[in-house]
Amino acid sequence: MVNTIFDYLEGMSDGAVAIRLILATFCGSLIGWERVVRRHSAGIRTFSLVSLGSAVATVLNIYLSYLPDLNADVSRIPAGVVSGIGFLGAGTIIVTGRNQIKGLTTAASLWVASCMGMAFGAGYLFVGLVCFVLVMTANVILVHVSQKVEEYSRYVSVYVEVEENNGVKKLRKKFAEMGYQISSMNKTKDKTLLGTDTALMIELDFGGRHSHQELLETLNNLDFVSYVEEV
Repeated sequence: MVNTIFDYLEGMSDGAVAIRLILATFCGSLIGWERVVRRHSAGIRTFSLVSLGSAVATVLNIYLSYLPDLNADVSRIPAGVVSGIGFLGAGTIIVTGRNQIKGLTTAASLWVASCMGMAFGAGYLFVGLVCFVLVMTANVILVHVSQKVEEYSRYVSVYVEVEENNGVKKLRKKFAEMGYQISSMNKTKDKTLLGTDTALMIELDFGGRHSHQELLETLNNLDFVSYVEEV
């Protein structure tokens, strides 16, 4: 019974194609929903349309290959989809004034969603569904693992605003007392909250696993520090 259903859905009848397109749209929208929850730019509509468009392009490619005397290249349209989605994903990646790179996960998710859509469009439902499960696993579960690893990494980059008079000197002394090694410290042109403070980008090496949150709390409690943020 199950094999019969899958055989039907993998065929090129109008009903089977319609179901595959709906499935691609639905799975794409669920991936987009996860991005919306995390307040990223590309959301439900974007991901559902990317997955649907990829599925339609693949179905069209297969359809053209079946036409007599056409000799369609069955790899041309999928190759165009993959490269085209790359440009769309690149538009979600931004570099902030503090050299923070944002949007990489969204861009990667868009690209994978297009590949998932192509799998559904081609009738390879098993690969499409496995791809969907793995994307959701990476974005929902592995993100917590990644955060834990990053939270206790021996390396950290922080943006700090210190008082203009002797703030940098005091901060260096504090890091030395805490046993942290300064890998780099650079002044930035960012506009500070108080206007007269000095803005710094600092890279630290703890020498071992250490809680980044504890560092931020310690810096926030210093009288000569006005603002601190991990970048």
